[in-house]
Amino acid sequence: MSRSASLSVGWALALLAIAGFCALGQWQLGRQHQKQAMLDEVAATVAARAPLALSAAADPARARGYDWVAGPGHFAEVPAVLLDNQQRGGRAGVRAYRVFVPDAGSDPLLVELGWLPLPGDRTLPQVPRPVGGQALAGLLAPPPSHGIGPAGFAAQADGTLLAIGLDPAALAAPLHQAALAPRVLKLDPAIELGYARDLDVLPNTLPPERHLGYAVQWFALAIAVFATALVLTFRRPRT
Repeated sequence: MSRSASLSVGWALALLAIAGFCALGQWQLGRQHQKQAMLDEVAATVAARAPLALSAAADPARARGYDWVAGPGHFAEVPAVLLDNQQRGGRAGVRAYRVFVPDAGSDPLLVELGWLPLPGDRTLPQVPRPVGGQALAGLLAPPPSHGIGPAGFAAQADGTLLAIGLDPAALAAPLHQAALAPRVLKLDPAIELGYARDLDVLPNTLPPERHLGYAVQWFALAIAVFATALVLTFRRPRT
């Protein structure tokens, strides 16, 4: 193959690689902006703490939004849900959820009671149902992201559901509910109920600055490929 033909093939491959790396960089930048906008919305909502009724959890138009809510109700006498693979302070554990039924008669919703550690033998913790009427407040949020694949669950011997993701629509029947609100309630940490918790909406996922770092790496690879192609193009051939 002649030198000109080799250069043509080489530049075609280089341009394909550059385009791919730039596309990946743009995707990471998009994720950065998306997550930063999410954090800004959450910060404004928590700062205002202007409570809506618990029925807002069932509003389909706000299924991906964040709202502060408050209201009375009771926890249903159904099994707890434990979300697996949850890290806190470098330790492995689960996040505990229970079904809460608002007094206003709106759809029940899953309430995050907090995080619990798992021992080395992965014995699941007990999550007793809070009894009696409760007045709750907290942040309505979409269910935690579970990455690629379906949000599956497995029933344990005591009825507890061990889940690898939260899909309220799929959990309604196993929890003996006609329907569950599409959003979950992250309980106000100031309420003396449940376990260790916070209002972090990005647990176990990449923060915006990590996406920016990955974007820089992809763009740097694109520049490196372009520079390498230039060097190989203008390098004097050996005699």
